[in-house]
Amino acid sequence: MNINILTNEKEQQINDLIDEGRNIVICCHKSPDGDALGSSIAWMDYLAGRGKTAEIVLPDAFPDFLQWLPYSDKTVRYDKHPDKVKDLFDNADLVFCLDFNSTSRVDEMQPVLDASPAKKVMIDHHLSPDIDAVLSMSHPEMSSTSELIFRIIWQLGGFESMTPKCAASIYCGMMTDTGGFTYNSGSPEIYFIISQLLAKGIDKDKIYRNVFNNFSPWAIRMRGYIMCHKLNVYSDYHASFFSISRQDMKNFHFIKGDAEGLVNEPLRIKGMKLSISLREDDRKDNLIWVSLRSVDDFPCNKMAAEFFNGGGHLNASGGRIYSSLEEAEKTVKRAIAYYAELLK
Repeated sequence: MNINILTNEKEQQINDLIDEGRNIVICCHKSPDGDALGSSIAWMDYLAGRGKTAEIVLPDAFPDFLQWLPYSDKTVRYDKHPDKVKDLFDNADLVFCLDFNSTSRVDEMQPVLDASPAKKVMIDHHLSPDIDAVLSMSHPEMSSTSELIFRIIWQLGGFESMTPKCAASIYCGMMTDTGGFTYNSGSPEIYFIISQLLAKGIDKDKIYRNVFNNFSPWAIRMRGYIMCHKLNVYSDYHASFFSISRQDMKNFHFIKGDAEGLVNEPLRIKGMKLSISLREDDRKDNLIWVSLRSVDDFPCNKMAAEFFNGGGHLNASGGRIYSSLEEAEKTVKRAIAYYAELLK
């Protein structure tokens, strides 16, 4: 099966950039998820096999359930070490931007990334890329950036020397960005890639447990509370939404990642087409994080762009609203009404 994605010109270009790179930085988007962190770690591991040392820089914290990933403790967070991160960017000659399509996605780290004199390479699977890069590998049709990383490593001849740590990180990224391969994962090539990762000796069942069965008792209680008391179901529109307030998070000792995947739960309701979650930022007033999931051909990415300052994929998108939680709920109701004909 042919899984190559690079033209001959891009293959030569990325090889030359890696060979010439001396001070390499890998970075990903704010609130790194499994794909952002997994692809970054896998790419760092691949570069190490080519004799290159790369630093992984993150805008802020990643969820607790990803701490098992190899080298995750070696990452450098901008929110904790801004001076060190600025120094890394200032002295870099090559920066890989993984799993984001615009430098605004790194949030408060954007000024130091934009100011870096390094050559930038973008590897991403989101729509509408907008990064000033010397090389862009943008493939929105891919399930994840981790899938892209595998395909690139494969085409560059790096599969034979791929380590189990690299393979596990790629599998984690692919798995988390497809909800355990339940959406954005219909391509036969995905399962060929999985078979090759399994050949490296990874334990896919343990990876699943590490990610999806790693909640605290408080997180489970919160999830039950939200589904019982906060879920709004509009049966006529085959849509639902719920909100998580800062007080809810305080009551249930919320830590980053406790609400991961919760937006998918309402889609288990018979006939449900759309699920939306709202969550107050735990530090900033009037900032609401929005997640959207849909099934079949409902374009939650369009809804995210039109109503929630966001975007993403057909069935999995996100955004943010600068308002109170109450106003955000009104916006959700307007969005559902606007798309009523597609939802009915």
